[in-house]
Amino acid sequence: MRDILTRVLATGDHYANEMRLAPTEVHNAERIVDCRVSPLAIDEACLLVEMTDVTRRSQISRENALLIQHGAGRQMIRQLAHEIKNPLGGIRGAAQLLERQLPNDELREYTNVVISETDRLASLVDTLLGPGGPSNKQPVNVHELLEYVVRIISAEDQRSITIRRDYDPGLPSIALDRDQIVQAFLNLVRNAAAALDGQGTLTLRSRATTNFTIGNKRHRVIASIEIEDDGPGIPKDMQDSVFYPLVTSRPEGTGLGLPAAQELLSRHGGLIEFDSRPGRTVFYVRIPLEQGEGRSDG
Repeated sequence: MRDILTRVLATGDHYANEMRLAPTEVHNAERIVDCRVSPLAIDEACLLVEMTDVTRRSQISRENALLIQHGAGRQMIRQLAHEIKNPLGGIRGAAQLLERQLPNDELREYTNVVISETDRLASLVDTLLGPGGPSNKQPVNVHELLEYVVRIISAEDQRSITIRRDYDPGLPSIALDRDQIVQAFLNLVRNAAAALDGQGTLTLRSRATTNFTIGNKRHRVIASIEIEDDGPGIPKDMQDSVFYPLVTSRPEGTGLGLPAAQELLSRHGGLIEFDSRPGRTVFYVRIPLEQGEGRSDG
């Protein structure tokens, strides 16, 4: 800041830019500030400094971009899934008819491969289309859902992963579709565990946040569930597209986990955001406490 003031004094040019302020004891999250410095000649004053906290405005812009990305991705995968699914039944049926005409088991091995691979593709398409039907929302404790997911992850081979909890005990029950939210949490926690590659710390955190805007709706209070890992972070060149389907940095990944989780949260009026840098990646799951309520910001 001192360099900026000195430069404006020396050149007489105006300065305008955004600054990122690191977390402090007062504010535990990074903030974005719009800073403007202008030369001035009133009495003994020589500079006018204007600083505006635009953190929330930037977050809203990013949330809207995520919603647009999710909408485009959802339309694309549904069109793709339907185009794939239509001929699969015909292929499987033809392979079964052919299998009955083949004279020996050796030849039937080929039709078995066709049938098996067709079934695998059908399963993948079902994943792309996501669970159908309306959500079955019942009051649930999100911490209980997180602990259920932890038990599933712990049963898998995660070696030296340390799991820490930082729950807000005052968070009330929320009317959610248990199966859908468990699946969303599971996708996010599995991704975090995979990023740690068997060693590191995974932190689960919950908070109640007031006057929070999701898309064009402002909610009086939401639940913010944070899934944090201290892994290498999401590559910079992928951060703008991680919620698009089939985008993944892992050879064994399908690139469907994040888009599916975003879709399941959207059915609850929620949104998933993230912040990532080497050593700290956090996915924020935003869920309105009062499902179906909210008012337009317009």
